[in-house]
Amino acid sequence: MPSEAEQPLPAGSFTAPARPERSVLLERGPELAAAFHAVDALVAGAAAGGPARGGVLVLRGDPGVGKTSLLAEIHRMARDRCTVLTARGGETLTSVPFHLTRQLLQPALDGYASEGVRHLFGDHFDLVAPALGLAPPPSPSAAPADPQGVRDGLVRLLDRLATGLRDRPPVLLVDDAHWADTETLTWLDAFTRTREDGRLPVLVVVAHRPLPGAGGDTGDGGSRHRTTGQDNGDGHADGDGDGNSDGTALLTGLADRALLTLGLHALTSEATAELAREALGAHADEPFCRELWTVTAGNPYETVELLAKVRDHTLEPVAGTAGLLRKLAAGARGGGLVTRLEALGSGPTRLAWAVAVLGADSTPDLLAKLTGMDATELAEHTERLRRARIVTPPPRNGGVNPHLEFAHPLIATAVYGSVPSAVRTALHGRAAWALAEAGRGPAAASRHLLEVHPDDDEDVVRRLRAAAVEHLAVGAPDAARRCLERALAEPPGPDTYARVLYELGCASLLTAPAATVLHLRSALALPGLDDTLRTDATYRLAQALAHNNQLQEAARAVAAEAARTPPGTGRRRLQAAHFMYEGFQATEEDGPGRSRRLAELTGSFTGADNSERALLAVRAFDAMLRGEPADEVVRLCDRSLADGAPARGLGWTNAAWGFEIPALTGIAYVFADRPDRAEALFTEAVRAFEISGWSGAHLAFAHALLGLVHRRRGDLPRAQHHLEEGLRLADRVGDGLPVHWDTACLLVDTLLARGRTAEARSVADRYAFGPPWPGAIVLPDGPSVLGRLLLAEGRAEDAVRTLEEAAEALTGRARHHVVWAPWPFDLARALAPVDPDRAAGIAAEATAHAERLGTPTALGEALRCAALFADPAEARDLLTRAVAHLAASPSRYEEARARLDLAHATGSSAALARAAALAATCGADALAAAAVTARASAHPRE
Repeated sequence: MPSEAEQPLPAGSFTAPARPERSVLLERGPELAAAFHAVDALVAGAAAGGPARGGVLVLRGDPGVGKTSLLAEIHRMARDRCTVLTARGGETLTSVPFHLTRQLLQPALDGYASEGVRHLFGDHFDLVAPALGLAPPPSPSAAPADPQGVRDGLVRLLDRLATGLRDRPPVLLVDDAHWADTETLTWLDAFTRTREDGRLPVLVVVAHRPLPGAGGDTGDGGSRHRTTGQDNGDGHADGDGDGNSDGTALLTGLADRALLTLGLHALTSEATAELAREALGAHADEPFCRELWTVTAGNPYETVELLAKVRDHTLEPVAGTAGLLRKLAAGARGGGLVTRLEALGSGPTRLAWAVAVLGADSTPDLLAKLTGMDATELAEHTERLRRARIVTPPPRNGGVNPHLEFAHPLIATAVYGSVPSAVRTALHGRAAWALAEAGRGPAAASRHLLEVHPDDDEDVVRRLRAAAVEHLAVGAPDAARRCLERALAEPPGPDTYARVLYELGCASLLTAPAATVLHLRSALALPGLDDTLRTDATYRLAQALAHNNQLQEAARAVAAEAARTPPGTGRRRLQAAHFMYEGFQATEEDGPGRSRRLAELTGSFTGADNSERALLAVRAFDAMLRGEPADEVVRLCDRSLADGAPARGLGWTNAAWGFEIPALTGIAYVFADRPDRAEALFTEAVRAFEISGWSGAHLAFAHALLGLVHRRRGDLPRAQHHLEEGLRLADRVGDGLPVHWDTACLLVDTLLARGRTAEARSVADRYAFGPPWPGAIVLPDGPSVLGRLLLAEGRAEDAVRTLEEAAEALTGRARHHVVWAPWPFDLARALAPVDPDRAAGIAAEATAHAERLGTPTALGEALRCAALFADPAEARDLLTRAVAHLAASPSRYEEARARLDLAHATGSSAALARAAALAATCGADALAAAAVTARASAHPRE
């Protein structure tokens, strides 16, 4: 069986063997059969036009066991029927984001004209193309690309590629995946998760070394269906590289969803003997072959290398020479290989060192710059390395990126490790310079700058900062953080140090809030930030603290900085954040006092600039929660906008102010009975987030807001759709996020309105909706909605206790919006049978708050509740007025409930029919069924 050394794989190709292929690989029958079956199923499914029948295959085995040879054979068997896309990880390239993604997708995209490429990308070309090197990164002033948005765009791109290649469905072969960059593995992980049944439109074959600490399959020849993912190692075997816990987890996830995981075993003594006789002749005797197998432990790479040495030394393969095999084997890897390299002379050695440092960038031009050799010297030394089976030359046709490559990763590891530390550092420095001279940009050179020893070089700091900007622009914040952390170690000069800390904090703003807090606080404690940057750093610090559920700390941070900031735009920006984060807290020492101070500050504001508009949005939201007149809330909302839309600089994706400002305006509109204006804002939010690729928590929250609009309008099925989509998106980001609480709360409320109590309880349990409550308020009021759920479940005592706690918390903060926090209505109903006097008092107080608020929804709901405590004639009058108010409101579901109550009070069959029809239109199934049942059993009075 040809070893991986005999089947060299230049980047992007598994089709350049050093000698003719074997038609069958030794002792790989089961693996080849599984691969053939997978390819056959993929092709058959594509030809039939039915559901996709691809999936994931995992090949796992020790270094040199033949993973690459097996991939080469899979390539050979698939290339006539499929579009085969290939990539190989590299030990020195794990820090290069999207390195393998580019290897896989660029060749496929080369077959399309520019218009066809843009069609494949859809609306996300500007977002995704820079990650693939098909377009330059956006300008430094642009907002960083959302990593999940880039990842989702790449998933859609591969889906569209597969659709366009149904006659030749894609097969993705990824070798040395233990050295894959995290961004590529994250993309493959996301792509393979898109279909829960594992039926993908492509076949993905991933080969990697056993992960240290893994249980079960360790390359011993076993195979598992639907693997359990017990690997917990760092992705590198035998000390061949640094660990990557994220990569390990992602590889484990791929194995979890694999159709089959195949552990490749070493060769048996019989197969080793067959290889020996094929290479040396049939006269190779049994003692020689047995010693060959013992020395190599059946490792195919070492076996073939040792047989080549036997040929080189013209040894007879007989018992008498078997004793020499162990000595010959010592030069196949590790120190012996390095000794063999050094024996070739300084020229080949220096060239091998340069290849080890440059990796996939080992092109003739860059090798010449790194070594100082001319073309003749390069050719001569390359040939000597090739004859020694250390490198493989570039393909003769040049290829997409012709470069030298080591014949096996074990050789690359040994050579790189043999380069003297000082020389290696110098070579990385020269490589960074050479890549910059070649116009490759800061990001391309950054992996080399990461390896250069710190030396107080401000130019290195500058280039690493520039690389971080490029990494952020393509959606690779982890790579940006590595660059900025390395820049700090240089270190930067006194005038720059705080700026680098600030940039590092911005790079990890929402992905690592704890680290962000540390970096930004450190930056603010140092000189070097001007007033504008101090304001921005403090604002972002507060965002990170809030994201980390530290609202009190967020409010204190901006308040302290605002006190030090001169009057003006910057100070008002900090004040807006201060009032916002104080208002978001679930508990507050002096809520009325804060509201009074906010009202006094904004009393004369006209919305002259964005700082005023932002404060007006915060004031409108606070006024809404307090139950101030809705007309005043709408006036404040209108002033916070520009011609009915967020002003330039206050949009949904603006990094300076955040999405919260327009969200507060829209939410205030909803509870002021203006869902039409809110829907326009929230629809734009979805569009803006999707176009910008913000497909994580931001887009989830936008769907939740649209769900709120439709819930208030009484379009319950549509509300449920948006809320479930919001939870689906949020689930991809993490657990226990603020968007989970808001969306789950709204979904519970919506399902209760539909009469689906069991489903509401399931959602509540799944998202731990209940005490202990988070540090932030929930939209709508969480305890109020939980009390409603408990009432629907017949748990009256628990419901009363929960609603009383809601009343105490909200009344102390003077928050009396009876639609956002409907606890009074539900508490009055719950207490009516046991304490009617208290219940009537609660209903009367709620009516007073509703009259102050003045929205038709609030008035209608209050009158409907008050009717519970009136005599029949008065109750009919109150319900008639409630229906009139609700008919004038946008709240169709609440109108249906009031109509049903009125129909019961009047005994009108026609009223029951109208209530049933309206409830059915709303999707309130239980309410509609109750109205139909009542009509069927009633003796109506018209």
